[in-house]
Amino acid sequence: MKKSGIFSFIIAVLFIGCKADNGCKNVSPSSEESQITSFAAANSITAVKHSTGMYYEIVTQGSGATPNNSSIVTVTYTGKRLDGSVFDQSTTPTNFTFNGQPTPLGSLIDGWKVGLPLIQKGGHIKLIVPSSLAYGCTGAPPTISANTVLFFDIQLIDVQ
Repeated sequence: MKKSGIFSFIIAVLFIGCKADNGCKNVSPSSEESQITSFAAANSITAVKHSTGMYYEIVTQGSGATPNNSSIVTVTYTGKRLDGSVFDQSTTPTNFTFNGQPTPLGSLIDGWKVGLPLIQKGGHIKLIVPSSLAYGCTGAPPTISANTVLFFDIQLIDVQ
């Protein structure tokens, strides 16, 4: 019964969050394209544009399993704003958890859901993620402001 209470609470919060209209509107990836391409050029990233508007560079393809939305991924990564400031990083292999349980790739930001399946276990990818595929118009206060384009340098250590 305790689990269903927690589940009901999460559904209620999501429902209320979806119903609230605070005027928040995501900007289109095309409106951020000049920021993205300038960042790529300034940082010697040979980026390819994905159909979603995200740019990526596969540094190493890897040779193991390819992740999907139900995969638990173990990574090392650095997350930066386009001004170069680091907002998050893990230099030791980590996977994401919620309430002590491993979180599948499908629960992470859209940029990761799109980008990580482009490589395999052992791979290395750089992602320049438009704000709409990251934290959108809400941001992730106080660390990430609304409509912030993000850069991730990710090593895919393991896929389960």
